[in-house]
Amino acid sequence: MEEIISDLVKGYVKDLCGDIREAYTIDPEQYKNHAIKRGLRNEDGTGVMAGVTGIGSVQGYYIQDNERIPTPGKLYYRGIDVEEIIAANIRAGTFGYEEVAYLLLMGRLPNRHQFDQFDTILSGARLLPSGFTEDMILKAPSRNVMNKLSRSVLALYSYDSNPDDTSIENIVRQSIELIGRFPVIVANAYAVKRHAFDGQSLYIHVPREDLSVSQNFLRMVRPDQNYTEEEAHLLDLMLILHAEHGGGNNSSFACRVLSSTGTDTYSAISAAVNSLKGPLHGGANAKVMDMFRGVCENVYDYKDDDEIKAYLTKLLDREEGDRSGKIYGLGHAVYTLSDPRAELLKKASESLAEKKGYGELFRLMMSIERIGKPMIVERKKLPVPICANVDMYSGLVYKMLGIPEELYTPLFAVARISGWCAHRVEEVLTCRKIIRPAYRAAFEQHQYTPRDER
Repeated sequence: MEEIISDLVKGYVKDLCGDIREAYTIDPEQYKNHAIKRGLRNEDGTGVMAGVTGIGSVQGYYIQDNERIPTPGKLYYRGIDVEEIIAANIRAGTFGYEEVAYLLLMGRLPNRHQFDQFDTILSGARLLPSGFTEDMILKAPSRNVMNKLSRSVLALYSYDSNPDDTSIENIVRQSIELIGRFPVIVANAYAVKRHAFDGQSLYIHVPREDLSVSQNFLRMVRPDQNYTEEEAHLLDLMLILHAEHGGGNNSSFACRVLSSTGTDTYSAISAAVNSLKGPLHGGANAKVMDMFRGVCENVYDYKDDDEIKAYLTKLLDREEGDRSGKIYGLGHAVYTLSDPRAELLKKASESLAEKKGYGELFRLMMSIERIGKPMIVERKKLPVPICANVDMYSGLVYKMLGIPEELYTPLFAVARISGWCAHRVEEVLTCRKIIRPAYRAAFEQHQYTPRDER
């Protein structure tokens, strides 16, 4: 009976879709004639100014005489070049994500006492509320870890004795707890997904308080709990690079939009998670790997530039891949000459690629970048150069770490929760005005016609 009803609903909806498409048609001239910024982007590709932030800054060009002048990409956390943060941790052999989380949330680098105190509290927050994994994750498995993460964030509201208090003290307390809990929720949700839908044995490992976020995550998602320090440091680098990217990125802006309404922390952060799931945002690294598989299956000589170019041409012509006409991983809304995150990833992961037998694939990825960039610029007649973005290499790095694709975007969320929480605090403290842009009505007024007269 349920199948019959389902088929009836599908048929009914299908019959209506022609009318629906017509009802939802908007003449593109409406946007041009009224200077409407679709996607909140200006015609030259720059973003519409929507606010001011002291958290992160993404720089890839400067404006001179109303023209964009490309520059090497820079990413700053609270005014500090992220390259300096990573270089300092490499020299010291330390894990840096926890310090970055403090920097973003608190606004400055911690001294030794402040860091130790924060790290202790953060480690304690990794223990989920009693019964949470059993009731919220095990009992309702999800094929998509991001959906389970979003639901779990909302569910944490019910375990909070003071969930609606929007004082900064309470929001910071909730933020630290979320930063600590995200990796554990993701690891547990993935374990349950494997068991429920892939027929794998169920392994749920309790996090250790003496390990870093990256060490704990590798330990929790691997049945044997084993990892190397090189792997943990590379994952730590990934987390640092994904922790923040300015207030204009879709998920951070979504968090700020909800925060501007006065809603609770769990609702605002859940919105950011749902935004990040989209393939045009956090899901892009999985798209790169889908495309990369197509390259590997259709290019027989990885050293033959002409063969690679021929396949990339088919991608741009919508003849291969997902028929989107895109070479995923190339191009960025801000970066022009280079994306510092991609450059740092390439440099840090090259030796591991050789050790793990991915050297040939790593060089193929670099060839796609080298050959594809001028092809896109020429095809689209772009006024500025383009670069490989972080998604070009992050998927391959995760693959080298043995992390399955179902965890690529959730790991992005594990890193970005620090930035989201910082943007929520900033929105609540400094803006105090609901975000409410305008939309122009694209219809003429009509008189209501009684049902029997239609």
